[in-house]
Order: sequence, then structure tokens, then C-alpha cells
Amino acid sequence: MSQFGKYSEYYDLLYKDKNYELEVSYVDSLIKSYKADSKSVLELGCGTGKHALLLTQKGYEVTGVDISPQMLAEAERRKAETGSGVFPKFVQGDVRTVRVSSRFDVVLSLFHVMSYQTSNKDILAAFETASLHSNSGSIFIFDVWYGPAVLSQIPETRIKRLFDEKIHVTRLAESKVIHEKNIVEVDYEVWIRRKNTNSLELIQEKHPMRYFFNPELELLLAQNGFEILRSEEWLTGKDPGTGTWGVVFVVRKNDSLTS
Repeated sequence: MSQFGKYSEYYDLLYKDKNYELEVSYVDSLIKSYKADSKSVLELGCGTGKHALLLTQKGYEVTGVDISPQMLAEAERRKAETGSGVFPKFVQGDVRTVRVSSRFDVVLSLFHVMSYQTSNKDILAAFETASLHSNSGSIFIFDVWYGPAVLSQIPETRIKRLFDEKIHVTRLAESKVIHEKNIVEVDYEVWIRRKNTNSLELIQEKHPMRYFFNPELELLLAQNGFEILRSEEWLTGKDPGTGTWGVVFVVRKNDSLTS
């Protein structure tokens, strides 16, 4: 999972319209619905730490993991600026292989981190990481690209333009479905113009994203001792459908499945 290189430098600007407060409130409601006594959270793919910091403000003890040192540097910078007395712990690591010396009440993986696990080997390894850091009865919350929606809607070319006081960013995203692999390849061209020098920089990256169906996830999760409790449209709580690209799964560790 090395898709985020220089792209990570502009990550927060590109996603500044994300409502992290709303997302964390939604996740908090899922936790309270399915494991109300939860205290500890492991976030796989924590990025620049916005979810983790907001979760600590809700009283959770959070450990965030990300593969990108640039993302984690920004997370640490943000943590230092909060002034709060309670902070997340950040660890560099790959969600497929990272091991920390704790088990958690909740394992969390948002913004389609699991869809970046494009092979069966990768997704099984990521699920194993979640399983090894869970107790029996712990829950694992993650979101993915939803197969029925991907196949019902042709991916569009999208252009996004954003700016701050230093730079102007234009991002072109072109997508192609590779049906035999259940993957959407997203080619990004990110143009950065610096306002003080008018210099122009181009970043090109390819992000393969796997889309999933409920039956395959049920099988893959069971191999690591998880049972599906709920799948729903991200943020709305509605049942998934052909118009639902982002679906969240709430699953529970059940040791009897692997015994």
C-alpha cells in the first residue's frame, strides 16, 4: 500500500470538505450500538489523524496506524497543536503486517482502506491484523467500495479544484473497471500551482481500489473469526443498494468460528 507518496502532502486540502466531526459521531453511534462498553480503539489507516483525535475527545483511548511517514508527521503536528491532555498514539506500519502489543475493544478502518487491499492475500492479511488485535466480542468497523453500486454506475471522470493561502490544486481522477479482478483503477493527475512563484508541479498516481460483495466478505471475515452484524450505507444507516458506493460493515470477533 504505497499509493500515497507526494499526494499525502496535499491530502488534507483535497479532502477539506470531509465532515470529520459528523463521521466520528456516526462511528461513535455504531460503537455504542454494538459494543457500548468500548474504551480502546485501534485505527488502521489513520492518515493525518483527524478521526483519531476526535475519537479521543469522545473519551476513547486510540492507537492509530498508517504506512505513510508523511501522513503520520502531519498527525503528530496536529496532535501537538490540540492542547488537549489526552492524545492518540501513532504507529507507522502496514495494515497487513503491523503488530502492536495490545488488544482493543474496537478496530476501525475508514475511508476505504480495506478497498486498497486488492488481492485476496492482502485483504486476508488485513483482516488477520484486525483479528489478532481483537478480543472475543470486540468489533471491527470498516467501509469499502460496494460491488453492486460499482457495477450499476459507470465510474466518471472527476475534476476537483481547491486552494489555500499558498497553493492552488487541480485534481483529475479517471477510473477504469477491471471486472475480472473486481478492481477500479483510479488514475490521478494532481496539478499544484504555488501562488508565490507561480510554479507548477504535476503528481501522477494510480490507486487500484477493490470493490466487494457481502457473500465474499462473509467468507473472508469468517476465516479470521469475524461474523457480520450489520452492513449499511456510510453515514445514513440505510440498507445498501445499487446507488451506494460506500458501505460500512460492523463485524464481531467470535472465537468459536476458528476453534
